[in-house]
Amino acid sequence: MKNNKTEYSLRFLSEYLDAELIGDSQKIIKGIAPIDTANESQLSFIHNPKYIKYLKETKAGAVLLSKKHADSSTTNCIVVEDPYLAYARLTNLFVEKKIKPTISDKAVIGNNCNISKINVDISANVVIGDNVTIEENVTIKSSVTIGNNVTIKSGTLINSNTSIYDNVQVGSNCIIHSGVVLGADGFGFAKRKDGSWSKIHQLGSVCIGNDVEIGANTTIDCGALLDTIINDGVKLDNQIQIGHNVEIGKNTIMAGCSAVAGSTKIGANCAIGGFSVIAGHISICDNVMITGGSGVANTINEPGIYSSGASGVVPNSIWRKNVVRYKSLDQMFKRLKKLESQMEEFTTTDNKELENAS
Repeated sequence: MKNNKTEYSLRFLSEYLDAELIGDSQKIIKGIAPIDTANESQLSFIHNPKYIKYLKETKAGAVLLSKKHADSSTTNCIVVEDPYLAYARLTNLFVEKKIKPTISDKAVIGNNCNISKINVDISANVVIGDNVTIEENVTIKSSVTIGNNVTIKSGTLINSNTSIYDNVQVGSNCIIHSGVVLGADGFGFAKRKDGSWSKIHQLGSVCIGNDVEIGANTTIDCGALLDTIINDGVKLDNQIQIGHNVEIGKNTIMAGCSAVAGSTKIGANCAIGGFSVIAGHISICDNVMITGGSGVANTINEPGIYSSGASGVVPNSIWRKNVVRYKSLDQMFKRLKKLESQMEEFTTTDNKELENAS
């Protein structure tokens, strides 16, 4: 657990959540921990039913739980409708915050920049280009590079070693983790007659909405002509590739090692499982869930859960045989249809003969 001196009374925490408190309102909580390892100064929560078995023996100072589990607790309780969501809200209280924001004298800041004087924290070795706007309550960690004409709105955190290219816009209250690259060129080339490639310069940029989180080493390419757009509330995990001119709708979440090819539009409130690959120039409607490891090659027009790929891990010897058989599926299908047709013809002839005999 991170070293954190923050502490709160259970009364404060319950009021913060607008929740019912059962137990000692003056009990001091100094952190959050799993229910099976928490100590008396820590708070825990019950979300997954398999952890209910720890409820009667936990040493936690308090537990976030739903009404149906409150009678089973032997410690202080904060009763909420959704314990996991309540836990998520409380983590905000225990994040370490720098006491006095400063702009390091080792930061390099270009010409004509508009940097708010309200709680802006810029660490050492940050390089900022010309005509950059940074609003209040922005934190920029060490060794971040920000190009020309960039806008970073209020309350955003940019972690170390992030690279933001020219003309990118980042919304309010975003979290950008280390190693993120925003605005690198999209993958665009035209083939010459001699077989070599001519680069298509990417003339668009990247526009990030509000309350977006972008995981470590994720790359979002700039648009070829128009901007690549990440709408409000989107959450991207680590090591994701977003191609040029992609648009991702509000509150969509995408797990690690996924990739979206250029000019694809993903709707709002979608959930994309890890290691999924989405082809270019297609669209996915709102409220779609794609399970991990899927390949999406075609447009999805109906909300629902979609899957593709192998059904599970099998011994290599069986997998190799199945691959060979998979190649024969079309031929096998045609043979089966022919056999079905022959059987139907045989059955019809046989039935007629029985009718004539009777």
